[in-house]
Amino acid sequence: MIAILQNTPDNVAAFEARGTVTQADFENVVFPTAEQKVKIFNELNYLLYLNTEIGDFTFKAWLQDLLLGIKNLSKWNRCAIVTDNNNVQNFTEIFSVLMPGEFRSFSKNELDTAILWCADGTENNH
Repeated sequence: MIAILQNTPDNVAAFEARGTVTQADFENVVFPTAEQKVKIFNELNYLLYLNTEIGDFTFKAWLQDLLLGIKNLSKWNRCAIVTDNNNVQNFTEIFSVLMPGEFRSFSKNELDTAILWCADGTENNH
């Protein structure tokens, strides 16, 4: 399932993935929230906290996530993927070269840093 991550800045579409993630999670939670942020802020700052194993994502869910990126391609500003999975971290770094905007991966113990970076591009409160 994907839930909206609470207590994050208004300009960040932040989500936590837990357990099995399906296409419906993207259709019912991610897409409407991301579209609302783009309407309000005219850009998309997106954070996905992967608190699940990658195997728990269905192929369709990953495809939907990719299609979201294509759909709002010109609106991407910053995207943070928070995970301890090295393969996902490496994929995020490679994917960042292909996409407009900034894409970064963060480890789970850097969640607060990732949220701050996603919101305004900084990595600390100083």
